Amino acid sequence: MRTVAGPEAGALAARARALAVLRIRSTALAVALLPAAAAVVLLAGSATGSIGGSQDEGWTALRWVVTGGALVVLLLAAAVAAVVVRARPAVTPTVPIAEETAPDLYQLVRDLAERLEVPAPSAIALTPDCDSWLEDRTHPAHAQRRERRDRGALAVEEPRPVRGTRGPGAAAGADRVVDRPERRAPRAPVLVIGSPFLWWMRVAELRALLAPVVAGTGPSVHPDIASARRFVRGLDAAVAVAARGGEPSSGPVPALVAAVRRPAFGFVGWVARLLLRGCRDHAAEMERAVAAAASERAQTVDYGLRIVAQEQVGLAYAGWDRLLTRVALPAWRMGRWPSRLDAGVVSALTELSRRDRLAEGFTSRLSERPACDLLEEPGVMDEATSLLAARLFHGGPPEPGPDWSPVDWGAYPDEVVDRKWRQEAARLNRLLDERDDAHEPVGAAPAPAGASGPAPATLARVIDRLTAAPTGPADGTNRSDGSDGGAGGDAPRLAARLSVEVAREEAAASRAHGQGPAAGAEGPAGGSGGDPWIDGFAPAFPLQPPRTGRELLADHVTAMVCCAAVDTAGAAPGLDWLDGPALLVGGRRRADLARPVLSLVEDGDDGPLRAWLGEVGVRPEKPVRLV
Repeated sequence: MRTVAGPEAGALAARARALAVLRIRSTALAVALLPAAAAVVLLAGSATGSIGGSQDEGWTALRWVVTGGALVVLLLAAAVAAVVVRARPAVTPTVPIAEETAPDLYQLVRDLAERLEVPAPSAIALTPDCDSWLEDRTHPAHAQRRERRDRGALAVEEPRPVRGTRGPGAAAGADRVVDRPERRAPRAPVLVIGSPFLWWMRVAELRALLAPVVAGTGPSVHPDIASARRFVRGLDAAVAVAARGGEPSSGPVPALVAAVRRPAFGFVGWVARLLLRGCRDHAAEMERAVAAAASERAQTVDYGLRIVAQEQVGLAYAGWDRLLTRVALPAWRMGRWPSRLDAGVVSALTELSRRDRLAEGFTSRLSERPACDLLEEPGVMDEATSLLAARLFHGGPPEPGPDWSPVDWGAYPDEVVDRKWRQEAARLNRLLDERDDAHEPVGAAPAPAGASGPAPATLARVIDRLTAAPTGPADGTNRSDGSDGGAGGDAPRLAARLSVEVAREEAAASRAHGQGPAAGAEGPAGGSGGDPWIDGFAPAFPLQPPRTGRELLADHVTAMVCCAAVDTAGAAPGLDWLDGPALLVGGRRRADLARPVLSLVEDGDDGPLRAWLGEVGVRPEKPVRLV
């Protein structure tokens, strides 16, 4: 008896689980056809006289009941099957790479597939994330999506299918495809590569990293595994369609439409969820077996480099996360998107390597050929991926415009950092000038009758307001940021007002971008104010949790201090690749401003901040320039 081990064992396990999933599909079909079979038996028996007689009212009634029930079941089963077949499975937003724009990359993947004796992926695409995977895009609806994307903002040519090489072990069950020509072999999936890997990793490291991913194309083109995956993805898409279809409609007869749609889609969703629960464990085990088989097959390709590549994955993820949350997010909030995020991740990771002793050896890798050299025009790909990153992680519009323009790294300090500080300083001073509902200045006595215009925007005014004695009963109550009343002056009220003001401005920006007010609240379904899924996707999770009122106040006070330092002490805005906006004094970054600002905002103690201002040479009584 032959013992099966290695990738063949994993492939056999995956096929066994795929057959279990297909048996569930067959069982569901059999259940749907069972009433029809009973009706056929009764009708045939009645016609031949074997069952009952033509004058037997009992058998006649039974035949009508069974036949009617069979028709109803067939209609319901056809409706569910139509939804499952026609529902578009979720597809990851990516930037496609045409073979003409990356022949070396396609050749690398082909050679890798040939060494692994598996079919090559049908196409290659980039994703602005630190991950790589295979994605099935054979559903007919995906072709319609590609046509819409060609007419959209991402002016990147659609990739052509790549013919894979098929060796003796190209795909398990290939002999079945040859013996049955009427059954067409499934198309190979698309290889999705994380864009930070291309810019940070070297060519050899990228090949080693992609080896287990490309090895997964072998099981992916097996007919049974492909059919099982299509069935599971169709059920998942049907659940999503049923959830959206059951929502209230806004047509001319919403009540009538809702009365019909809600129970129909509810039944479809119930059946799809029931089948998903039945094949969930089998599908999970199938994917686990596919991954194990791919990993076993890739053991023979660059195994030593795979260990080094996995170390680079962790480093790339850390630098990419810092770049997005600390550097890109402030620009996105201002309506600017950095157009070279992938090039920026190289600078961020180089800086991280310089600061971290454990990463000192990684800087020597920079002399080797980077994987982005496999692209003919890496700058074009970087720009398209950067725009997609802004849309995925922040929800920006799909194309540049007057309020959504790109920014280069060289212009980032002046066009993002300085502008951000000026805008936040202007917002803080505007709130200081506002009157509350009782038409009284916030935390201060009424302005003199002879005063004309708002008070000058000075840092001293902000410090005095935050250190003044609290006034008004609202200082300790009715705060929307949920903070306690531990700070002096008007810090609690200013923090609450800043929260409201920033939320209002962000909602207005979302409406201007066509996302609607419900983009972050109602999920994929959207709302009557606008559909956030204009082109099929919207940001799923925010990069950072919502900032509290105290955090917003600290950020605005910091911005006011930085503006005063730039205007009166010769400082300059700068960019730190790991921490984002930075204040440069004498050409060097000052990273010691956070503690004095927090002491002022949280405790009402201006001593540390005034000492810091004296050390830098900032004159708080001088007016600052606002936007």
